Amino acid sequence: MKPSSYNLVMSALFNGRKGERPPVGNPTSIVCHGLMDAAGVSFPEAHLNPDAMAELALAGHEVAGFDTVMPEFSVQQEAAALGCVMDWGDRDRMPENRSFPYEDFADIEVPENILEKPSLRVVLDALAILRRQVGGQVAIIGKVMGPWTLSYHMAGTQNFLLHVGLKEMTKVTKMLRQLMPVTVAFARAQFQAGADIVVLADHATGSLVGPYHYEEILLPIHQEMTAQINGPLILHVCGNCADRLEYFAQSGVDAYHCEWQVDARMAVQKIGHLVSLVGNVNNPEVLFQGTPEDVYHQVRYAVEAGIHIIAPECAIPLSTPFENLKAIVAAAHEGY
Repeated sequence: MKPSSYNLVMSALFNGRKGERPPVGNPTSIVCHGLMDAAGVSFPEAHLNPDAMAELALAGHEVAGFDTVMPEFSVQQEAAALGCVMDWGDRDRMPENRSFPYEDFADIEVPENILEKPSLRVVLDALAILRRQVGGQVAIIGKVMGPWTLSYHMAGTQNFLLHVGLKEMTKVTKMLRQLMPVTVAFARAQFQAGADIVVLADHATGSLVGPYHYEEILLPIHQEMTAQINGPLILHVCGNCADRLEYFAQSGVDAYHCEWQVDARMAVQKIGHLVSLVGNVNNPEVLFQGTPEDVYHQVRYAVEAGIHIIAPECAIPLSTPFENLKAIVAAAHEGY
């Protein structure tokens, strides 16, 4: 009897018994025009309606062949609940916040009923729908923004990083700690709603801050959060993070989702014995501009390097050719 997609993913996440093949997952969005067309669901409806959100997520498994379903396609759900003015985008554009309500680093007012705000409730409802449809068969992945990313949304990325660069740590740390409970509460609610795994996306990337910023400021917060969430977590940090992999491995997460800029062999050698690794198929050059053959070579490199769960490195461009998305699955299945 062949192991289910669920078993393959969960075993790989905990570096357990090797499955008959590497699972293919999507810690971030795999939505492209081809997947929208196949599901008959488009943006922005899939950001706002739980049935549409679940249907589009399910197509990632039923049509594209991934071993996971992940219904949160935006990085703005919490920002909307915290008072940002939103542009929910359209078929060709991802959502973005149009205001930064705490540019002055004032005390953040977190609504008491934040989990009932429409932008968070829709995710929880979609997870519950997916649990009823494919629970125990396919790994259901949720996603939350960490306090570092939420600070970008609250204060503006440049403004927040300016305060980091000027070493205004009192303001920076206060904002992070005021936002931390939002991440924890949303993650715990996603597990209760039906998620098997939750992605913690927190963008302290190498192009923006040094590894010492992560070690000194964010690592202690991540360690507190992972202890409070107490569920299977995948850390996602974009960009070249080769210089902070060991710190990520100390954060309490079960896996790290890495981009192509982090060499697969190097990452496995450095921290593959400490956490599982997810990734790391290049988006702009391979999935978006490349061919299925290009995808094949990159997937096979990741498989042979020992990446535990094969995945695109981040949310794929919306105009990614659908055949390239499906080529990830075909390459991972080769020989099995």
